[in-house]
Amino acid sequence: MVEGGIVNTEETDFTECWKVTWRTPYIMKLAFSAGIGGLLFGYDTGVISGALLYIKDEFEEVEKHTILQEIIVSTCVAGAIIGAAGGGYSNDRLGRKKTILIADVLFFLGSLVMAVAPAPWVIIIGRVLVGLGVGMASMTAPLYISEASPARIRGALVSMNGLLITGGQFLAYLINLAFTKAPGTWRWMLGIAGLPAVIQFVLMLSLPESPRWLYRENKVLEAKAILDRIYPEDEVEYEIEALRRSVEAERALEESIGKDMISKLSGAFSDETVRRALYAGVTVQVAQQFVGINTVMYYSPTIVQFAGFASKSVALALSLITSGLNALGSVVSMMFVDRYGRRRLMIISMFGIITCLVILAGVFQEASNKAPGISELDIKHFGANSTCPAYLENLHKPKWGCMKCLKAKCAFCANGADEYNPGACLIENKEIEGVCKGQGRVWFEEGCPSKIGFVAVVLLGVYILCYSPGMGTAPWIVNSEIYPLRYRGVGGGIAAVANWTSNLIVSLTFLSLTEALGVAGTFLLFAAISFCGLVAIYLLVPETKGLQFEEVERLLQHGFRPSLFRKKSSSKTDSV
Repeated sequence: MVEGGIVNTEETDFTECWKVTWRTPYIMKLAFSAGIGGLLFGYDTGVISGALLYIKDEFEEVEKHTILQEIIVSTCVAGAIIGAAGGGYSNDRLGRKKTILIADVLFFLGSLVMAVAPAPWVIIIGRVLVGLGVGMASMTAPLYISEASPARIRGALVSMNGLLITGGQFLAYLINLAFTKAPGTWRWMLGIAGLPAVIQFVLMLSLPESPRWLYRENKVLEAKAILDRIYPEDEVEYEIEALRRSVEAERALEESIGKDMISKLSGAFSDETVRRALYAGVTVQVAQQFVGINTVMYYSPTIVQFAGFASKSVALALSLITSGLNALGSVVSMMFVDRYGRRRLMIISMFGIITCLVILAGVFQEASNKAPGISELDIKHFGANSTCPAYLENLHKPKWGCMKCLKAKCAFCANGADEYNPGACLIENKEIEGVCKGQGRVWFEEGCPSKIGFVAVVLLGVYILCYSPGMGTAPWIVNSEIYPLRYRGVGGGIAAVANWTSNLIVSLTFLSLTEALGVAGTFLLFAAISFCGLVAIYLLVPETKGLQFEEVERLLQHGFRPSLFRKKSSSKTDSV
């Protein structure tokens, strides 16, 4: 329920969600309309992975500079940090609905700017604009849904927002694949995101504000009118009474802590209960990013090329599969998050993620060790003017292979008879690439031919299936439930900023890390960080499944201890 009520946690599952929304379709209308923000979130973060392949083709400076590629990808995330921070203020000041409308305007303007961009710096401006929208949507959509949902199905409906995020990423890869042969390629890929932004803007104009925010603003009759459409008649008065008690308590506290953002921040960090909530909320958001998920979402086609698939269309097609698995995992989350709990799903998810990352590191290392060598015969075939200068200057040519060639910023032209045999290390430019392909050979710029490359793609899919049902959606659900009502806006904003800051660090350093540590070393680093995240989640994050906001607050007031550190479990708020 919105504020209180009795919940039978044994029956809270996806089936219950279906029953409730079937009886009251208005609830689904509210959740789906707000969830389009999640679709835009997913699309705008996922679309760049494929678009980047073609942006590099059009702008030579992007092709030559890894840091410029990372900036184009990560400026969306930088904008999201600002958007998330501003979203916390906007949610409390303007309301959830107006914040979503502002995000839609930013999505539309950013998409338009990118579609007509004449230079890389204009693309970057567009990416910042959509990033602002992404940051606002990332915290506002689940907040709106959670406050307009009965508690017994709240987790499933907030998970629907997660499903739409992953669905948006899947749609991005599908659109990328559809426009590979179209004139303008990446411009269509980036620009088409303006359409769902317009759709959501129109839908949200016909929908109400969050009932809780309305009551907080003394619009009691409006809040009651919305609750009348969400709850059975015999529950509405109870909900209104719960809202009244909660808001009165919140106002009493605000008199002592103040209404402005600085006062709220100061109050949040000085309140032990809120600090404990922030420890949990920030932990799951940071862990979500440092498992390396957005290296897959933002650079999936590039990773597939690392695995030995040189064709852009093949790389996009295989990336589409991994994105589809991400959406499938979100459906699994909707089915189980209210039955088995947020904490348990996250812990199981982390074990699977760590296992996949370690195995992936081994596969990429083996692929690197078995990469084809350099053929002197092929080198002579193309001539010294086409040969990689670093190769010609090296005194230990027999030790050179495809991987060393690529690390020298050159390209590998595969053997014409069998791409797994030694080939030529050549200068990386369009003219020489054309000569190589003109002879029926395959041109490799990101990765080398590998007989086990497909294993890496399969493992990426398993990694996604481990990530999506737990770490993909549960952190957002936890952050919509764990903060005391008086600090929900500011608490969610702090956690969202932590999420996007972590996202920025990962996305801005991934390509540089692969150059410094290799792909295998980079995945091994993420595995080590993920283990630290698993320990932190176990120690700091309580279970919020089926609990009212007030019950969560009482749990945090007493302090959470995982079962391993408790002598005896004595209440339903204890967590495994």
